[in-house]
Amino acid sequence: MTRILGIDPGLQTTGFGVIEAEGATLRYVASGTISTAREVKGDLPARIKVIFEGVREVVQRYAPEQASMEIVFVNVNPQSTLLLGQARGAALAALVSAGLAVSEYTATQMKKGVVGHGQARKEQIQQMVARLLALPGLPGKDASDALGLAITHAHAGRTMAALAAGTTLARRQHAQYRGGRTY
Repeated sequence: MTRILGIDPGLQTTGFGVIEAEGATLRYVASGTISTAREVKGDLPARIKVIFEGVREVVQRYAPEQASMEIVFVNVNPQSTLLLGQARGAALAALVSAGLAVSEYTATQMKKGVVGHGQARKEQIQQMVARLLALPGLPGKDASDALGLAITHAHAGRTMAALAAGTTLARRQHAQYRGGRTY
């Protein structure tokens, strides 16, 4: 059984979701959010620290073996994209410093993997995540995206590992699966 942590990065709210996967069987472990709402909005270093420490705490508490994270694209507002990238970097640094292999997926890849089409709404993701993991209720939007990333990795990760095993390139040095990156 493999324990997988999904991270949906955000400067105000970073979602996390932990599942266990054995073959096609998925089991819910935990999910939630890391919030920087208590920090002053203009104090970016303090907010980054909260994200870094929050992700490290999740890793220590749930001991995942693998991690997956959403790839950030450029939005209409470049300043928002830069801030989100810094939050994502803090979460990525926390995962890598804990010795986890991190795979990245686009929002479209996650939506296709969980709902079946890349234009799914947040509510559809919540409902499918709850159904796939047999949850008694709907997880929050950020947590459901993080669980969706973990689910996507549970399915695509086996393919990525098979591709990495079939090539002379080491997985940590270079691997791509339809635009997804692996570190």
